[in-house]
Amino acid sequence: MYKLSVWCLVLLCLSSCKETKQEEYFSIAELREVYASGDPQRWPAPNLDSSIVNFQEIGHLDKVPFPEDNPYSKAKADLGKKLFFDPRLSVSGQIACASCHNSELGWTDNLTRSFGHDRQNGKRNAMTIMNAAFAHELFWDGRASSLEDQARFPIADPVEMNETLNLAVDKIAEVEGYKPLFQEAFGEDTISLEYIQKAIATFERTLISHTSKFDRFIDGKADQFTDEEVLGLHLFRTKARCINCHNSGYFSDNQYHNDGQVLFGTKDEDFGRFAVTGDTADIAKFRTPSLREVGRTGPWMHHGHFPSLRDVVEYYNLGNPQVIQKRYRGTPRDSLIPEVSPILQKLHLTRDEMNALEAFLNTLISGDLRTRAPKLPK
Repeated sequence: MYKLSVWCLVLLCLSSCKETKQEEYFSIAELREVYASGDPQRWPAPNLDSSIVNFQEIGHLDKVPFPEDNPYSKAKADLGKKLFFDPRLSVSGQIACASCHNSELGWTDNLTRSFGHDRQNGKRNAMTIMNAAFAHELFWDGRASSLEDQARFPIADPVEMNETLNLAVDKIAEVEGYKPLFQEAFGEDTISLEYIQKAIATFERTLISHTSKFDRFIDGKADQFTDEEVLGLHLFRTKARCINCHNSGYFSDNQYHNDGQVLFGTKDEDFGRFAVTGDTADIAKFRTPSLREVGRTGPWMHHGHFPSLRDVVEYYNLGNPQVIQKRYRGTPRDSLIPEVSPILQKLHLTRDEMNALEAFLNTLISGDLRTRAPKLPK
């Protein structure tokens, strides 16, 4: 009996030591000092899943990458802005890219689902196009390989602008005022789908967040954050595990994950990336959105069903439970039921910790990028 008691005591001590090692304690003052040091090497180690590869620490946005075959020019960006706001690219002459990506609403529309042609609702929430220059692929399912490629999809989509691509080009070509603008941007007044795509993409690459409260804080301005925001930043990188998917200066890994929102068997069922690849391993996977400006780009998730950031935080805190109706268990569709990403786990955050995490997310909002709609060529 004595030996058994000693052995239990040893196990208890080992368990205690293990927990102490995993949950190293840092005071808010210490966290403030190291995170605002300007040296990420001094930051506490992030809580990374063993599956994470090519990890990049959070920080400032990089310099905007422009492709070699579509370098930046002001003339091209100005032309792209006009095309972005021009409803003549749609069959009705009433819907432009800017209809769903409103500069006054964080370059989204703050709707659950956007309205398109004949007031039809799209299937997914409109992502903000701010900082889209850093996305490796576009749309929730990644069906566009670049911003240039992305620009053609809404025009031809029957639920969005519903216009045949060649007819959209012809309508722009008939506008005499566009010819000198294409001449200045591309060295010739030829108006083609390729040039339209390149101009719109160039404009979109100029929509970059200004310096945020977070950026100023990590640059050494330690007084920028409240104690709650400091704790939120630390939780983001450690206990809350957000950094596993929302990393780099873009706050996205540009990867695809199943976050438990396939809504299997409902009218809103969405298989995400699978529609592009046809690979059953991609069922219910969606591209990780950037968290920069996240405080003003709601409602959230690919379907827009989360009306507040707190809803999102609480859902992730529960480990992203995926609700599957019992009637599909044991049926032929059973094999299509996906598993939630193993990266997502129950977090056991307290209410104060969830408040802190939400407070930190709001530090990623930067200055206003509202812009006046340009005068369109005639």
